[in-house]
Amino acid sequence: PEPLTVRQQNSGIRRIILNNPKKRNALSLSMLESLRENILTDVDSDDLRVIVISAKGPVFSSGHDLKELTSAQGREYHTKVFHTCAEVMTLIQDIPVPVIAMVNGVATAAGCQLVASCDVAVVTEKSTFATPGVNVGLFCSTPAVAIGRAVPRKVAMEMLFTGTPISAHDALLHGLVSKVVPEERLEEETMAIAQRVCQASRPVVALGKATFQRQMAQGRDAAYATASKVMVDNLALRDGQEGIRAFIEKRKPVWSNKAEKAHD
Repeated sequence: PEPLTVRQQNSGIRRIILNNPKKRNALSLSMLESLRENILTDVDSDDLRVIVISAKGPVFSSGHDLKELTSAQGREYHTKVFHTCAEVMTLIQDIPVPVIAMVNGVATAAGCQLVASCDVAVVTEKSTFATPGVNVGLFCSTPAVAIGRAVPRKVAMEMLFTGTPISAHDALLHGLVSKVVPEERLEEETMAIAQRVCQASRPVVALGKATFQRQMAQGRDAAYATASKVMVDNLALRDGQEGIRAFIEKRKPVWSNKAEKAHD
């Protein structure tokens, strides 16, 4: 049988493709486990700089597989499904490399949560986003964790109470996605962002991503304390000093890509 996800890696860019279009790329437990494995494998390797998540077929992901959520499966199994889902969503935000969603089509419920959890999302004009769980009697409470942190509260609430899809342009307007592009430009625009990430120093990007997540969860003064300390740590990195030296010397920096301290 076809694998649920396909992983390819080339020049620092790892592509993870949801590969179950017949099931609308539902985030079944096995799909989530496959995704987790594709994200975690060699995640600390110097060769990995950015992850791009995309999907085969007209649906990016329809969310949880409702067949797994019948009472026949039982409470323990349901607990495992949501635990694994939360783990994958937080993993995306906690790994040291940026994760980009490349979306061409429908993203609903946990599929919409997946888009909201990625660091960057590039989507086509025909993509739509919805949390329709309320219509099948299962309110999208876990998708709301990611979506509620990405879009204004009143937009999230309307999505959650009505289940009505929002367009790609509304998703952009409200901050759910980074960029809306014509379908034929999706690959090119997404890869351009991925390649830009590859040009930066890996430890500098890793430090920046972790700090951004941390300070966003803090109050203003604590956030400045956190970020100021990290700026000083960043300056102590070999690549931090190399970048500044290169700027002063009007040349391109040559990154070590190692999280090493600079030698005075």
